[in-house]
Amino acid sequence: MRILFNGEPRELVDGATVADLVRQAVPNARYVAVERNGEVVPRDRHASTRLHEGDQIEVVTLVGGG
Repeated sequence: MRILFNGEPRELVDGATVADLVRQAVPNARYVAVERNGEVVPRDRHASTRLHEGDQIEVVTLVGGG
């Protein structure tokens, strides 16, 4: 299936979830915020939220530093 991830086209296997995408795209990120088609996906729903052809996903990570 094809989605738009942070403005770029990306191919995923059918049935992929938000959690699958986050593990693949930002494997070392500890804190992420995910938006699917303009709506925030709560962290406790990442594993149960299936992605669909044409979904638009935005993922933002928190970076510490000083």
